[in-house]
Amino acid sequence: MIRNIPKAELHCHIEGAAEPALALAQAAKYGVDVSDRIDLDKGYLWSDFTSFLETYDLVASLFRTPEDYVLLAETHYLNLARQNCIYAEIFISPEHAERIGCSYGTLITAIAEGMENARAATGIEGRMIVTGIRHAGADAVEEAAQLAVDHPHPLVTGFGMAGDERIGHPSDFTRAFDIARDGELGITCHAGEFGGADSVEAALDYLKPDRIGHGVRAIEHPALVRRLAESGTVLEVCPVSNLVLGVFPSVEAHPLRQLVDAGCKVTLNSDDPPHFHTTLENEYAVASEAFGFDDTALAGFTRTAIEAAFVDGDTRARLLEKCAAGGIE
Repeated sequence: MIRNIPKAELHCHIEGAAEPALALAQAAKYGVDVSDRIDLDKGYLWSDFTSFLETYDLVASLFRTPEDYVLLAETHYLNLARQNCIYAEIFISPEHAERIGCSYGTLITAIAEGMENARAATGIEGRMIVTGIRHAGADAVEEAAQLAVDHPHPLVTGFGMAGDERIGHPSDFTRAFDIARDGELGITCHAGEFGGADSVEAALDYLKPDRIGHGVRAIEHPALVRRLAESGTVLEVCPVSNLVLGVFPSVEAHPLRQLVDAGCKVTLNSDDPPHFHTTLENEYAVASEAFGFDDTALAGFTRTAIEAAFVDGDTRARLLEKCAAGGIE
């Protein structure tokens, strides 16, 4: 039954979505020894958050040309379509383009080509969120926002910030988010993952996002949970990622059910799926089997995602029609 439910995703990092087999093929292409980080049977090899970031960066470094990014995006969206996903947003980083000597425009064009190839084959819809890296500093995040605004693309519809949320304060990044907002981009921001509830509150106060990436540690402040519910700010929750990375020690400790019961708007997401041995479909299965959400509730997560998606009205209406055709009212 999980496969039959139409799904949608708002929180996934494109380089983090590369399957181990694809990463190994890229490593062979460029003659890079990745044997201590990638195993075809065991997947990605890391032991803590620091080594996860190192492995993530290694995998990202294996995508070096526009053709590589066409392949990565197309493969990711085709994989999602097989899971009955009808819409998905991905985070893309201008900083990574710079590291591999690729212009922002070239990166966007390549990813868009991969997305369009998958759309032509399956009908899956997608959009990109340009992401500034928090620990790179306020100037770098501002530069990412300015790039997104100065070089518009129809599939780039959002701006966000990822990276180590324990570094800096949201007030340092207000100009970057003002630039993006003035450029009519949807606004999201990672907060409340490795930063506590205070990081969520500060993001709301200073960055005024439409959505919060993760946001789960808001549960530490009941008043903040009420604020999220009353404002309708959508939480992009990644349950398996939170458990694997130790944000919460167990399913029982994870606040997904509490947040939903408190009236918060929540979506299900895979974050960096193969690194956490998950898929979007598995996130829905975990929500069902571990958290006790029935099919109606699972369908509700999809509808919430479509309603919160950074798309135009006509696209949203078409996606909601697909939801209804799939039994989501």
